[in-house]
Amino acid sequence: MVPSEENQLVPKEDMFWSCRQSTFAELKKKFSQVESAAEEPRVLCIIQDTTNSKTVNERVTLNVPASTPLKKLFEDVASKVGYENGTFDLVWGNGDNVTDMTPIDQNSDKSILDAGFEPGKKNFLHLTDKDGEQPHIMQEESGTTEDSAQDRFIGPLPREGSISCTNNYVSQSYSYSSVLSKSETGYVGLVNQAMTCYLNSLLQTLFMTPEFRNALYKWEFEESEEDPVTSIPYQLQRLFVLLQTSKKRAIETTDVTRSFGWDSSEAWQQHDVQELCRVMFDALEQKWKQTEQADLINQLYQGKLKDYVRCLECGYEGWRIDTYLDIPLVIRPYGSNQAFASVEEALHAFIQPEILDGPNQYFCERCKKKCDARKGLRFLHFPYLLTLQLKRFDFDYTTMHRIKLNDRMTFPEELDMSIFIDVEDESPQTESCTDSGAENEGSCHSDQMSNDFSNDDGVDEGICLESNSTAERIAKVGSEKNSLLYELFSVMVHSGSAAGGHYYACIKSFSDDQWYSFNDQHVSKITQEDIKKTYGGSSGSRGYYSSAFASSTNAYMLIYRLKDPARNAKFLESHEYPDHIKQLVQKERELEEQEKRQREIERNTCKIKLFCMHPTKQIMMENKLEVHKDKTLKEAVGIAYKLMDLEDAVPLDCCRLVKYDEFHDYLERSYEGEEDTPMGLLLGGVKSTYMFDLLLETRRPDQIFQCYKPGEVMVKVHVVDLKTESVAPPISVRAYLNQTVSEFKQLISKATHLPAETTRVVLERCYNDLRLLNVPSKTLKAEGFFRSNKVFIESSESLDRHVAYTDSHLWKLLDRHANTIRLYVSLPEKSPGSQFRQSVYQKTGADLGNLDEASERVKGPAGNMKCVEAILEESTEKLKSLSLQQQQQEGDNGDSSKSTEASDFENIESPSNEIDSSASVENRELENQIQISDPENLQSEERSDSDVNNDRSTSSVDSDILSSSHSSDTLCNVDNAPIPLANGLDSHSITSSRRSKANQGKKETWDTAEEDSGTDSEYDESGKSRGETQYVYFKSEPYTADEGSGDRQKWLVVHVDKRITLSAFKQQLEPFVGVPSSHFKVFRVYANNQEFESVRLNETLSSFSDDNKITIRLGRALKKGEYRVKVYQLLVNEPEPCKFLLDAVFAKGMTVRQSKEELLPQLREQCGLDLTIDRFRLRKKTWKNPGTVFLDYHIYEEDINISSNWEVFLEILDGIEKMKSMSQLAVLSRRWRPSEMKLDSFQEVVLESSGVEELKEKLSELSGIPLENIEFAKGRGTFPCDISVLEIHQDLDWNPKVSTLNVWPLYICDDGAVIFYRDKTEELMELTDEQRNELMKKESSRLQKTGHRVTYSPRKEKALKIYLDGAPNKDLIQD
Repeated sequence: MVPSEENQLVPKEDMFWSCRQSTFAELKKKFSQVESAAEEPRVLCIIQDTTNSKTVNERVTLNVPASTPLKKLFEDVASKVGYENGTFDLVWGNGDNVTDMTPIDQNSDKSILDAGFEPGKKNFLHLTDKDGEQPHIMQEESGTTEDSAQDRFIGPLPREGSISCTNNYVSQSYSYSSVLSKSETGYVGLVNQAMTCYLNSLLQTLFMTPEFRNALYKWEFEESEEDPVTSIPYQLQRLFVLLQTSKKRAIETTDVTRSFGWDSSEAWQQHDVQELCRVMFDALEQKWKQTEQADLINQLYQGKLKDYVRCLECGYEGWRIDTYLDIPLVIRPYGSNQAFASVEEALHAFIQPEILDGPNQYFCERCKKKCDARKGLRFLHFPYLLTLQLKRFDFDYTTMHRIKLNDRMTFPEELDMSIFIDVEDESPQTESCTDSGAENEGSCHSDQMSNDFSNDDGVDEGICLESNSTAERIAKVGSEKNSLLYELFSVMVHSGSAAGGHYYACIKSFSDDQWYSFNDQHVSKITQEDIKKTYGGSSGSRGYYSSAFASSTNAYMLIYRLKDPARNAKFLESHEYPDHIKQLVQKERELEEQEKRQREIERNTCKIKLFCMHPTKQIMMENKLEVHKDKTLKEAVGIAYKLMDLEDAVPLDCCRLVKYDEFHDYLERSYEGEEDTPMGLLLGGVKSTYMFDLLLETRRPDQIFQCYKPGEVMVKVHVVDLKTESVAPPISVRAYLNQTVSEFKQLISKATHLPAETTRVVLERCYNDLRLLNVPSKTLKAEGFFRSNKVFIESSESLDRHVAYTDSHLWKLLDRHANTIRLYVSLPEKSPGSQFRQSVYQKTGADLGNLDEASERVKGPAGNMKCVEAILEESTEKLKSLSLQQQQQEGDNGDSSKSTEASDFENIESPSNEIDSSASVENRELENQIQISDPENLQSEERSDSDVNNDRSTSSVDSDILSSSHSSDTLCNVDNAPIPLANGLDSHSITSSRRSKANQGKKETWDTAEEDSGTDSEYDESGKSRGETQYVYFKSEPYTADEGSGDRQKWLVVHVDKRITLSAFKQQLEPFVGVPSSHFKVFRVYANNQEFESVRLNETLSSFSDDNKITIRLGRALKKGEYRVKVYQLLVNEPEPCKFLLDAVFAKGMTVRQSKEELLPQLREQCGLDLTIDRFRLRKKTWKNPGTVFLDYHIYEEDINISSNWEVFLEILDGIEKMKSMSQLAVLSRRWRPSEMKLDSFQEVVLESSGVEELKEKLSELSGIPLENIEFAKGRGTFPCDISVLEIHQDLDWNPKVSTLNVWPLYICDDGAVIFYRDKTEELMELTDEQRNELMKKESSRLQKTGHRVTYSPRKEKALKIYLDGAPNKDLIQD
């Protein structure tokens, strides 16, 4: 046994090991292949599909071996994206490795490595149309039921990125199968403009209706009779032709909506599709009058029904014939919690009669009494195209909101309507009884409201039979009943709620009986099961709350077509088109081809920002350069040359394009020797945006262009001359970041021809940082150089080189240069007059005579004032000579800290030893530092502001990004004498003062009292001007506006150190304005010409920037504790109760009576109001509401809170002031007369307390109404609490049950409340409808003028209108 068992086991073991060996050999072979493949380099390909707007932002990524043939690459791409191979092209995309713009050969066996793909890098490819045809979607396998069901698209579109994909190579949010192309479905979608899905659904339904499309094609447009833009039938014709012939996936509907007279705002209004259907049909009927298509809508869509009432006692029937375009079917009967289960059930309910009994009995003409009757509808004729509207939108009277009923309602694919025509109940009628047609949005009209049932003649009103025989009529009705079988072909679906949602259409094609979903631009195949999903509801019971938990996507409109082989039409074939349609088809094809070529050009056009510094105007111009990628650089220069309009400025050969970084103002590189290189290659391909710009650089004919190499940094070098104190315009040099400071100095030396040994280089790293480069071995990168840099160099051998940098003349000069700005100052047109002659300049002493003389020179022989230029010239000369005399005296006396009381100028400190004493006096200018010796005299007789500034507001200093360019002038500070600057100061910007010894002791702040008062005092406690505590640079010269601007205003251009305070700045302007600084105001002008007054006198001008504009207006400036107040007149019985009068100045501690005394002369001079002090009062103003009455003894800031930009009411009194105490209460009463439907004028009632009884007594005394009949109500809203006379009697809370006025619901605690009152025994006038409508129009007009609404209502939906004569008249539809 044992040997035999061993013999049996040996063969089995041999066979087992042989199998293992073969398996190991195969595995080893595969592993070797994998190992060799792993060693092979791989290529990363990123493909972007540009054929589809929905997928253009998605990417398909493939990681393939470098040896992969191009043919295999195309197969892999086709597999991943779902397109048929051979129906698309691949071209190089926007990557860095762009070498060729032509399509890649898809039939080549060449490896992708040999074709130019680079391993280890991203290779960008674009998937494009092949020969102008869109790629074909790969046909799905029959077995992939689940996938195909997922690919079918029905319902609202998913959000971008919601379609996931499990393929490793495709990005997660990418799917090609969600949208089928026209090549798959054969149909074109419509683009949703914004909210025009309802329009798209209806248009696609009409397009898929053969009878409508064919009839539309037969209509011929006559261009001589109508504008094609406004012709609705023509634009529909064009749209249908495009839907039938276009190769696009979706087309626009803007031409159609434009023919409706709609603007772009209509695209954002969502409307009801059934409402649109009626309005559009009505518009088409109007347009088709006097044509063959005049009755098309009625022939296709119009049916007839009888609205009848039959007496149940005598059988007499009153009736009328109505026409309809659609049948509205109720989803859920009123008051019921059960919805109808099907369309058939709803149709039966539609014609179900009701019994009129009890209080609803019908008055029978034959019985001459009220009798029980049966009222109902009876269908007489069904249209060829039957439209059913499912009334899913209802109104919930519990919540008072619109709701949508999502209950389930089934509808059959074939609907038999014969059961809804009752043959037995048909009665012969007179031939004169005809229908009236469909008007007023499809509503029905009566021809004959009642008719004797027994005397009717023999014409059937139901299905329009011609036989007079009742038997024949009934027989014909019976035959027609057998033919009333309708087939469903369109379901318009609504998804969403009553507040909004989305429409799309499910339509069956009569060509192949296939159902399609037309969802805006997406068209896809669907099945009958998908149609059933639009029934709505849920699978549970149909209870009252079922719709709340049901799907919001359900059918809203159903369109059936009568199954009649004799009438059922087919779509016209292309050879059957009328000639005008053939011409239109050809025209649209040519336009589409032209558009496609243009798109191709656009897709190959590089669009990049282009800059150019104009060679003569010296302004930087900006434009967009659009150049085809195949254009050479030389051709692009010619295009840019014409684009910048340089033909008259510089020759073409003196221009070139260079790579430019606008943000850093950096020239990155030039393109020497690449004049014939295509722009697409130079710019790195066609991109939507570029990370760089282009600069069109120009030169003079005698110059040569500098070569800009990549990696270089640009440096703008400004040469500083300490002797003339000038900063020269910049010279551009290019350096490398790894250069040392020593090497950089040698480079600058060559460019400027200055010795490098004595050159000092200062780098402006940022706005507050001027760094001296004093370490020769440091690299430019270590010093903080970047792409674009700015340096200042000085190369003199003066002793200034040995002084500490922050104490040096160079640093101070650069610091001042950085802080000087240029301002344009507009001077007032009015002459100062007596205000100037009585100003503070009238002093005693020798210097006084100089100013008096200057003042006299301003006056002409006839007493007129001289021009601003004369003031400027003469005043400046006087100030120069006086300042020079003072300087010489200071040099002789050695005392620069004091001056005589008679002097109008503060002495200037002696120059320091740093300044060259040999500098001539003529080259220096001293600033004007004016001291006011007697601040008490500042209060002149007139305290009013100019009426020019009627509505200005005060603002604090803003923070701006400032930039400044300067001209020559004088610069001073507390440590140094005047330092004149020469021309040529370069542009610079800075937001804050630099730290220096000169500024270390300076604090830019204000005290709390001044902040609270809304302004700063111009004088400190000692009476000295704050402006005199520091010396500033100030230079002004006349400026003339451009000719042709029409601006005759007098201007100054002022160069000033922006560290000057507003107080000192105003003092410098005194000679040019002609009045003291306390008698004019400074307004800053912003870009939109808004002006805001600058009032904080101890703040600097640091928020101002170069070329800012300033307006000077006459009027006394505020001092500490003063407030500018706007005074309005209160006119309680005028249509506009608030009228601006003037600006005034009130001071802290002033009484109300004192302010009234100061107002009297201003009211007389400026407003023409001649009042006495007891004939008017001041009261609080809160927007338009009058408030607390201010009593004469009230003190501002103690009894009355006051603030800057305060507003008060001035009220003129009819008699003596009744308000004597704060315990009194003043209300404004107005009587309502219901019997006359009018309101009386306002009358003031002054109460001693807050009791309701006292109010009623006062009202009774005022009106003569018995006390017990007085009813009152508080007005609502802002004064004057306007309300329509149609609503006041019911809407106000009349006769509240309270005993005092200061409790709920009145809350009358302050003066100015509005009280309406009436006589409760007075009956309300009864108005006819005509009177009510007329009164409503008058009230609407009155309340709109006063800014009040007639009634409160939520935002109304905009009515859907189609304008037959183009765009609507905006004035007529304003409401």
